[in-house]
Amino acid sequence: MKSASAGEPTPGSLADACEPADPVAIARTIVLRKLAAAPRTRQQLADVLRQKQVPETAAEFVLDRFTEVGLIDDGEYACMWVRSRQATKAIARPLLRRELRQRGVSDELIAAALQQVSDEDETSRAIDLVRRKLAASDRLAPEVRYRRLSGLLARKGYSAAVIATVVRQVLSESPDAGLSDLHDVQISGMI
Repeated sequence: MKSASAGEPTPGSLADACEPADPVAIARTIVLRKLAAAPRTRQQLADVLRQKQVPETAAEFVLDRFTEVGLIDDGEYACMWVRSRQATKAIARPLLRRELRQRGVSDELIAAALQQVSDEDETSRAIDLVRRKLAASDRLAPEVRYRRLSGLLARKGYSAAVIATVVRQVLSESPDAGLSDLHDVQISGMI
């Protein structure tokens, strides 16, 4: 049996397996693993490749190819994100827009995705959310209750007009809401 000379790896050893890797293959593997875990935008994937120090040319090649074959689709990602966040978190369009921008989706794709949410849908989601949270505030003073429910909607990205309308509507439906005590409360000061 032939022995390895000094400084050369033994055949079949770990050092022998550590040949210089193809940056395109590395980029492809990283992107496939990320996409297998969850959908991602092109910008999110580019950021991961940059963090992993994949050369920019290899990263661009892989991202272009994955976009070409439809594995990366920022438009579809934006539509899915809007549907999901609207249904599960009752988030308003301004906050959805901000979240998608942070993920690197273009303004035109964001606008197209947000078209699937109408004013009526958004108001309906806000009403449902406030109704679900109403019982948790039943022992609070009316102005505190109003403030908390308003704050909840504000954190979800709803406008002041929608907040005032929705919270007053839901509180007026509740017999123990104490809405009559709110006539002196300044709406603008609560939002």
